Amino acid sequence: MCQHQPPCPTADSADRESARLVAHHPEQGWSLLCNGVLLFEDTGELLPDGRVIGPHRPLGAGQVVTAA
Repeated sequence: MCQHQPPCPTADSADRESARLVAHHPEQGWSLLCNGVLLFEDTGELLPDGRVIGPHRPLGAGQVVTAA
């Protein structure tokens, strides 16, 4: 999918969020990355294969929201 050099991280990579933006819609709360990942403003993600990654934004010192 990615035509960049060096290529963007794949959707299965731990650093998938560092792929380049393809579309950005802050008014709707989402962005599409080059690797096919939909990244939501609450830090949740939808991977190209349909898997959901729950929000993982920090709440404050020492607290993190994670999906069950």
